[in-house]
Amino acid sequence: MERLREQFPSLGREVGGRPAVFFDGPAGSQVPQVVIDAISGYLSSSNANTGGAFATSVESEAVVDEAHRAMADFVGASDPAETAFGPNMTTLTLALARALARTWGPGDEIVVTSLEHDANYTPWVQAARDSGATIVEAGIHSEDCTLNMDDLQAKLGQRTRLVALTAASNAVGSLTPVADVARTAHEAGARLFVDAVHYAPHRLIDVHGWGCDFLACSPYKFFGPHMGVLWGRRELLEELTPYKLRPSADTLPGRWMNGTPSHEGMAGTTACVDYLASIGGEGPDGRRGALRRAFERVADYESGLAVKFLEGLSALPDVRVWGITDLARLDERVPTVALTHARRTPEEIARILGERGIFVWHGNYYALPLTEALGLEPEGMVRIGLLHYNTAAEVDRLLDELRRID
Repeated sequence: MERLREQFPSLGREVGGRPAVFFDGPAGSQVPQVVIDAISGYLSSSNANTGGAFATSVESEAVVDEAHRAMADFVGASDPAETAFGPNMTTLTLALARALARTWGPGDEIVVTSLEHDANYTPWVQAARDSGATIVEAGIHSEDCTLNMDDLQAKLGQRTRLVALTAASNAVGSLTPVADVARTAHEAGARLFVDAVHYAPHRLIDVHGWGCDFLACSPYKFFGPHMGVLWGRRELLEELTPYKLRPSADTLPGRWMNGTPSHEGMAGTTACVDYLASIGGEGPDGRRGALRRAFERVADYESGLAVKFLEGLSALPDVRVWGITDLARLDERVPTVALTHARRTPEEIARILGERGIFVWHGNYYALPLTEALGLEPEGMVRIGLLHYNTAAEVDRLLDELRRID
């Protein structure tokens, strides 16, 4: 752990003479030095647009191609051209929603859930409105903030055209049975879009194993730069018509990448995927195999932190945890914990902890469908996001500070 943490220069920051504790990862993780070096290295030596007949342009094309290969390995795709880069997941989802809306009409139904980040909710609501389709919302079990699968299945039918589902709640950490939903959606003749943004730093994405049709994630949530990535099945990405400029490529992946992307960001994305693969170590099965081993190790380590944290929180009478708290069900969640305090608002808790060098989030973190369903608007919750660079000592420090809040 010490050697791993040394790779993240920001973890050496101090607040009031004490080390800062970064539990704000769900909104954007810290980055290792190799990512910083990849970004600055590109800008200092190879910065150019692609398509030119000169050295830096050719080098930029190589950077772009490797980023597509890296993300194909990351999501479990066999075709690098099925991955498209953009400024963030939201922008890419809005673009896909706009293209899909062209294929919908009155009578069609789009299924969303109450567990979503608004980036996997409102784009579909707006696209449905523009096309005349109807939005159908599947609910949750409010007692543990998990997806109500019975309700979801009951709302699928012959009119369903798309199901939009998060793989992991960015607010409370609940995992969803993506493969089961994909199978059910396909039986109804619908397609499945997966928001894997919050899932990506904790578990191995497997687009083929899941059987989904589209997926989006954000490298800045898994130790990389501020970018978004869209994956889709080749035949669907070629069949759909995106909004694009005439001179831009009409072949994959260019037809889904409007304008010049951040080449330095793509260089950093390759570096963050390789950083994660390094946790798995070398083997005969290449980068994908290394990523599989890495996420097994990450999940095991993070589960230990989650046990420690949830056990500690259970002893605090003024704290309520929203989501799964049963330690026997840790395989149904990632170590992102949302809580409220009996006497303090989420903002007050976050401010107090921030002044003491512990960085957490308050509010709804754009998980507005969930906080509305739970009746927690407008104040929301306090969110603590544990990642593999966090330590047991940091968890102890947070628990101690929560005990001190009167």
